[in-house]
Amino acid sequence: MRKSLLDHLLDWAGRIVLIAILAFVLLPFVVVAIASFNDGAILSFPPREWSWRWYANAFQYRDFGAGLTNSLKIAVFGATIALIAGAGFAYVLDRYEFRFKNTLNGILMSPLIIPNFTIGLGLLILSAAASLPRNLWLVVATHVVIVMPFVVRSVYVSLQNFERRFEQAAESLGGSPWHVLRTITLPLLAPGLASGGLFAAILSFNEFTASLFVVNQSTQTLPVAMYNYVREYADPTLAAVSVIYVLAVAVILLIVHKFFRLEKVLNVE
Repeated sequence: MRKSLLDHLLDWAGRIVLIAILAFVLLPFVVVAIASFNDGAILSFPPREWSWRWYANAFQYRDFGAGLTNSLKIAVFGATIALIAGAGFAYVLDRYEFRFKNTLNGILMSPLIIPNFTIGLGLLILSAAASLPRNLWLVVATHVVIVMPFVVRSVYVSLQNFERRFEQAAESLGGSPWHVLRTITLPLLAPGLASGGLFAAILSFNEFTASLFVVNQSTQTLPVAMYNYVREYADPTLAAVSVIYVLAVAVILLIVHKFFRLEKVLNVE
């Protein structure tokens, strides 16, 4: 069946709108990427001369290396703890009925509406009142609170779409609860668990606002190190770090897509 003129116009209009949206989203990154090659000591756009020296400076600056190490540690620990705890809460919310169930769900989802700086400031005050040290575990705890809702919601949605008859069939054949959980439930929930863990790790790695309140010089994350750098220097080093940052995350997502397929991990098939 041939398309009418109106269909063709709508098709081209949709493409133009899509290209415009992509250009709007990518434009800031393109500007920063071009500015990162500026040879001058002041960040400006467009560059008058081109140079790679700010990329070399980004790798040589000690605080960036320490911040990257801290960010990776915090993201791994925070995402793991949030995944285990969040999956447990999601399972309880889906499978059991009890008093204050809605209250528990509201508490778990509350970090979505509470500003991150409020969470960071609150945990800073709480740790000071309890005489707790401002070490790496305080930052991890802060990140767990922030990323927990995404894990809970991701796993909960997977449980809502879960086919309970597979578990019932395994139980009717004599499978123990642990055996059913290990061989039936967890494999079927793998996409939801993977997407929750991936979101938690990325959000933790990028978190800045709350981290600013709970880190110190030895535990500062990469975003905090970048913020401290831009307060002291105005050169294009931060633009170079931003480009490396974005490309590294893109490579990680491509690797995940290569081996696990992102549409499966994100449960959007």
